[in-house]
Amino acid sequence: MELKTVQIDNPELLNFILGHSHFIKTVEDLYEAIVTTVPGAKFGIAFCEASDVCLVRHAGTDDELVALAQKNALNLSAGHSFIIFMRDMFPINILNTVKNVPEVCRIFCATANPVEVIIAETAQGRGILGVIDGFASKGIETEADITTRKSFLRTIGYKM
Repeated sequence: MELKTVQIDNPELLNFILGHSHFIKTVEDLYEAIVTTVPGAKFGIAFCEASDVCLVRHAGTDDELVALAQKNALNLSAGHSFIIFMRDMFPINILNTVKNVPEVCRIFCATANPVEVIIAETAQGRGILGVIDGFASKGIETEADITTRKSFLRTIGYKM
């Protein structure tokens, strides 16, 4: 077995969700779940099929985001993994919906941070062991940091 890391290519620092699923209809079910949760959603999905012809399956409402998802999924080439890139929305808008799609087994991350995916590769194929999401902690927040955090959440409309 060989361990390696694959950097998620995300030049615009878009939000994305990386997960694991179990069935070829994942792409269609994720598509339907997202468009019914966020009308007008802009997103692209790619899914690494893990049997038969082992293609990267894809769907979405934005060609650029679909292409970005395809590129990253192919770079990962990890069986039954999926990646969803989104624009003008946040993972929090669709995360519970995505987790409730019957094929979804797990979510590795939902972020706009730089991400490294830890991959195990054997003669059979590849699998995701985990992710490095962002950077290491630099300290404990102060009272000023708490005030800044709370203000930010209110500024973006997530708290009253």
